[in-house]
Amino acid sequence: MDITRASLAALNIAMTTAFNTRLTGVETTYGRIAMTVQSTTRHQAYPRLSELGPMREWIGERFVERLESDGFVITNRKFEKTVSVPVDDISDDQYGIYTPLVSDMGQVAAELPDDLVWDQLEKGFTTNHYDGQLFFDTDHPVENAQGVEVSVANTQGGAGAGWYLIDDSRAIKPMIFQDREPAKITPKTNLTDDNVFFQDEFIWGAKRRCATGFGAWQLIHASRQDLTPENYAAARAAMMEMRGHKGRKLNLKPKLLVVPPSLEGAAREILLNERAANGATNKWRNTAELHVEGRLTL
Repeated sequence: MDITRASLAALNIAMTTAFNTRLTGVETTYGRIAMTVQSTTRHQAYPRLSELGPMREWIGERFVERLESDGFVITNRKFEKTVSVPVDDISDDQYGIYTPLVSDMGQVAAELPDDLVWDQLEKGFTTNHYDGQLFFDTDHPVENAQGVEVSVANTQGGAGAGWYLIDDSRAIKPMIFQDREPAKITPKTNLTDDNVFFQDEFIWGAKRRCATGFGAWQLIHASRQDLTPENYAAARAAMMEMRGHKGRKLNLKPKLLVVPPSLEGAAREILLNERAANGATNKWRNTAELHVEGRLTL
């Protein structure tokens, strides 16, 4: 291929198309547990997600609940992926072998939210949230109906492989994916670019700015105990009986069970088998949807 301005423009269109086609065509999973927030600044502040109490009968003037806008902050991070192609390969019409590389750049850019969100989820066992407690903790402070602080748990503890029961029916989610700048690919293919002059190579680079963090701890119950019908039932009961701020009945619906591949068999026995181990009817069948997430490692 003759290296001309027109041929390079056509090459950039082909590479950009390969990137964007894969970027928008990848099936992601982070949305099962994370709400997406469009960020407009480097540091995004969030209110405390446990402050809202129930609606109250309107007698007299309104009672205004003022949210703390600085409940917690998530700082955006910058990510990149860059590939180079020798100019001689383009000149010799070998660019077809590089198109899959650029397509793969689109895939990893699309999967970045998955990588971040599922990694952040597992950090919940060792990382504090806005209330000063671990995200998965037995002592989240909540005010009861009498205004007295009590402790609420969203974990069973344990030391085995982690599994998670989630209410995914609400606008608020247990995790947050914060999107500052969507993935975009930029070419460095001008014949006057330094990379062309000094290294005799064309470069395509992708960039994305985003971050992830913890959302509403009330909507998820984590366990590293054995995944048994008894522990599953206890996690369901803990979520469905949970009270929120000022004693609010949260009416949680544990509809999603997330497990790593190592617990897929145990999860299927609980949620999909018609019969329990003793031959009786399996009362937990279809009580939650199963999601097996390969990115979970704990």
